Amino acid sequence: MTGERRLISSGGPYEERFGYSRAVAVGDSCWVAGTTDAGTDGTSLHPGDAAAQARAAYGIALDALTEAGFRAEDVVRTRMYITRAEDALAVAEVNGELFGSIRPASTLVVVAALLEPLMLVEVELEARRG
Repeated sequence: MTGERRLISSGGPYEERFGYSRAVAVGDSCWVAGTTDAGTDGTSLHPGDAAAQARAAYGIALDALTEAGFRAEDVVRTRMYITRAEDALAVAEVNGELFGSIRPASTLVVVAALLEPLMLVEVELEARRG
């Protein structure tokens, strides 16, 4: 991979503190870090609503992708992490609403917990211009 390394920040409360970027773009590729619906105080903006959390998290992730010079159509992989198996259908449907015509490779897994107990969903994106 060749090209300038661009670091994108969403201004989230954990990025600087924990030493990561919301997204990193190098050449024709971009990786968006795990993203939740956390507000500026680090807590969920949509407690108890996994679909709303997924929409908000994808919105933040897509904003970072856009800032890096990519489009939703460039997304080649999505990853969804959920803390309650019963939310799988709702979260997968949000993925389908946003990416149904793009059809990236997608993974959805149930995890024991996320950083903040009210967070039910975390998403990641990978994009490539081609």
